[in-house]
Amino acid sequence: MPSPSNTFPLLSSLCAAVLALSAPGAQAVDAGVTDSEIRIGASAVLSGPLGPQTLSYGAGAKLYFDSVNAAGGVNGRKIVYSQVDDGFDVPKSVENSKKLIQDDKVFVLFQPTGTAHTTALLPLATESKTIVFGPVTGASTLRETPNRYLFHVRASYGDEAQRIVQQLRQLGSPKTAIVYQDDGFGKTLLAEVRRAAESLKLPLIAEVKIDPKNPDFKAAAEQLEKAGPKALIMGTGGSTFSSLVKALQVTSLRPSIYGFSVANVDTLSKDLGPQARGIVLAQIMPSIRNTTAPIVTEYLDLLHSKDAKASASSAQFEGFVHAKLLVQGFKAAGPKLNTESFIKGMESLGEVRYEKFTARYTPQSHNGASYVELAIVGNNGELRY
Repeated sequence: MPSPSNTFPLLSSLCAAVLALSAPGAQAVDAGVTDSEIRIGASAVLSGPLGPQTLSYGAGAKLYFDSVNAAGGVNGRKIVYSQVDDGFDVPKSVENSKKLIQDDKVFVLFQPTGTAHTTALLPLATESKTIVFGPVTGASTLRETPNRYLFHVRASYGDEAQRIVQQLRQLGSPKTAIVYQDDGFGKTLLAEVRRAAESLKLPLIAEVKIDPKNPDFKAAAEQLEKAGPKALIMGTGGSTFSSLVKALQVTSLRPSIYGFSVANVDTLSKDLGPQARGIVLAQIMPSIRNTTAPIVTEYLDLLHSKDAKASASSAQFEGFVHAKLLVQGFKAAGPKLNTESFIKGMESLGEVRYEKFTARYTPQSHNGASYVELAIVGNNGELRY
């Protein structure tokens, strides 16, 4: 038993050790990397209106990771990938991310869903020196201030809004309104549309919000009918998008409808059937129908080698591209993979080109791609570019 004179120094040492082990920042920079595996995971929205789309992102990523693992992994390390559901709830997203970092010891938080969610978990990831790769958000606020642990893949919502508004200007600036869901995601899209509309001098005649937790689609449709827009920009996604389109069908209003890339064509076609025809969606990945593009054929070959009857999807393809870029970062880091070698490896990639899609990574910018095209939903429910 220690003497009284030695007790306080001993207690101090024990407390310091406990604090060091429990602090988020105590994670070693190579946590999640062993001689045999690389652990990655994310808190994502796997249930609710956006659930089907996010599940497709994960399926596409897993398709690529499985192919890498089947070929021996990255420098002998197999990729272990897991997702946990946060139901699009910000506190739950942070709680899940904390467990992934501290308990599961993941090396990368991969494709977390949502603007507010990514913003909220980023301080935790930064303190623990955990890489956040390919968040499903295009918020400019997450791109304007560089964070060395954050790497984007998809174009920003600002890029998408600019392209949509440019198209409307080219069509003669029809009376345009925006409807958005009243949360961090929807308000981010609203801000980007306002900014693009102001810079390109396209007046917005109405801004209609929808409570995503207690939506009143009939009331929103009636508000829009009174405003009488010829073009409608949708600041929403998932079943919220589909439900509003259905509500508009009951009114006399028949505007041209424009959506962001988060509005998945597969979900819209399933929910709306023929009513989806003519909807214009911003796309931040090349068309999966362009089989002359090597990245597309690689995805399709892997998909159909796993299941000959599997249906390709743009959301799945996006997850596939995210996974491929992440693996390029692992390879660029070399055999001694840790946080610092990964960051330096990604920053050394410079320009990564997959046909028209180009992502750029340098020490000055981790913002990825700015590629945006507009596509229209055709008679068969597929996008025509």
